[in-house]
Amino acid sequence: MTTHGTDRGHGQNVPASADEYVAADDAIIGRAFRWSLVGFAVLAAAIVTVLMLRRDPTPESKVIDRGTIVPAEDLAPSRDAMPVIRFTDITEAAGITFRQYGGATGEKLLPETMGGGVAFLDYDNDGRPDLLLVNGMDWPDRPPTGRRYHSALYRNLGDGRFREVTDEVGLDFELQGMGIAVGDYDADGNVDVYLTAVGPNRLLGNSGGRFEDRTAEAGVAGGDRDWSTSAGFVDYDRDGALDLFVCNYVEWSREIDLRLNFSLNGVDRAYGPPTLYRGTNSVLYRNAGGSRFIDVSAHAGIHVINPAQGAPMGKGLAVIFRDIDDDGWMDILVANDTVQNFLFRNMKDGTFTEVGTRAGVAFDPMGTATGAMGIDVEEFANDGRLAIGIGNFANEATSFFVQSPDRPWQFADTAGAEGVGSPSRLRLSFGLFFFDADLDGRPDLLQANGHIEDEINEVQPSQTYRQPAQLFWNRGPEHRACYTVMPDDRTGDLGRPIVGRGAAYADIDGDGDLDVILTQVDGPPLLLRNDQATGHHWLRVRLRGDDGNPAGIGARIELTAGGVTQRRVVMPTRSYLSQVEPLATFGLGSTAAVDTVEVVWPDGARQRVDVPGVDREIEVRRQREG
Repeated sequence: MTTHGTDRGHGQNVPASADEYVAADDAIIGRAFRWSLVGFAVLAAAIVTVLMLRRDPTPESKVIDRGTIVPAEDLAPSRDAMPVIRFTDITEAAGITFRQYGGATGEKLLPETMGGGVAFLDYDNDGRPDLLLVNGMDWPDRPPTGRRYHSALYRNLGDGRFREVTDEVGLDFELQGMGIAVGDYDADGNVDVYLTAVGPNRLLGNSGGRFEDRTAEAGVAGGDRDWSTSAGFVDYDRDGALDLFVCNYVEWSREIDLRLNFSLNGVDRAYGPPTLYRGTNSVLYRNAGGSRFIDVSAHAGIHVINPAQGAPMGKGLAVIFRDIDDDGWMDILVANDTVQNFLFRNMKDGTFTEVGTRAGVAFDPMGTATGAMGIDVEEFANDGRLAIGIGNFANEATSFFVQSPDRPWQFADTAGAEGVGSPSRLRLSFGLFFFDADLDGRPDLLQANGHIEDEINEVQPSQTYRQPAQLFWNRGPEHRACYTVMPDDRTGDLGRPIVGRGAAYADIDGDGDLDVILTQVDGPPLLLRNDQATGHHWLRVRLRGDDGNPAGIGARIELTAGGVTQRRVVMPTRSYLSQVEPLATFGLGSTAAVDTVEVVWPDGARQRVDVPGVDREIEVRRQREG
């Protein structure tokens, strides 16, 4: 989240005392300049040339020509060529009565506008994805509202309805909640929950459908003054047990926030930008067994320090885990707000090396750090190349970093060339993920949008507080622009303007296509049933491991059908503050048979799978030789 760029041009007042909170990293990467329309093209071309020479002078780097003019008909196909992918709002009909509360009382405290996460998880092991929504609470030292707020768990009843079970499962407590991570960290067959917050975080162990607080014994609370955001479970050291990564945002307190007295119009107080807050370090906890974790962040190389002043550089809002170079070890990507994004390369010895700048994912094409929020990674063209999508602030296009086919540690931002850049530029995007919305075998891209200022339209006519989500349909790599944004009249209630934040997906009704939930600030979520009617075939794969990672988090599933190989990684952690279901969904289009399915387990073992047919969910249990 950021109010930099054009927001600064609307009279945002910052007191002189704010200087003491400016992070050293902001001094190094500079602030984002806004050029006049007349001089933009010439200046941008010159800056891109200089920065590309400075950051990666290797002649073999593959960078897509951003000056290429893509024909209008290739960017916007005819309506007849586009499918109808209709989403229907079933929130009320499904029995979801939750409403997010951030604690806002008019003081405009930054965390109020940044929550709340959401997760699909099967807490009771009945095979159906349940729903957990994260909530805030009243701020301490402020007059209470007289109400008690807590996160909410809804059990999937299997008939299109959900029933709230928060009280009966032990989740009826308060915290200034932000995000959520899910994973069976103790390998007892029950998925556990980790909630991040402004202040101490909570680890909740699942004991057969009821949760108990294990934060203290596990040692994963974090600091009393930390502001944690996205988090996720992953086996980074390949010891068979799930470890935990936690993003921390900025060094914040109510006193600092009030002292900085931000304003957009010179009169009224506004939510301030993160550029004037000090950065923080994220945390990597290694699973030590026995319900204990050890903070190994410093030793592992997760702490990124600004060399100029020795201060933490990160302002993490989202994290994703992916094996970038296919060496069998999970790497870590962190989306940072207004400072460079991090890419931690797994060195296979318990340590990581931060290579974001060298890899080309730290900055936008002009060498500027963006207001990065949500993040996801996928093979967007089914050709082995990864794409990293990152949702950014208003007036910043969504980042779409594409991997070089012959250099796995080299990416280029091709958002404009792939049809994502221009349509996303005016949106302020938070949750973002790849998924195959129409089951044609190609990953589409969805992003939840919404501004942080409810009165932004008064100072920026191009901006609105409530914004519709965007679905970018993947037309296939044979087109010059792979993606095109779907018009609202073809996506149903997905196009309803909301103050979007978290986003997640799961097949809640067992029909094979992926349904979506979007959260919003100080409002109800939007639970959207996918009612696409393309007739496309599909296969869903659920994994069952036999070690400390029962759901097979981090496993790669490779499916070949109709001459095309698709790859999916079982990874709940993606988007912003949120978690998706731990299954892999493969759209097959008109192909009615699967040639092969192979699972690459997190330890590198490969297992071929027999597929009895399509349009079904199959379960693959780990088989070990001998």
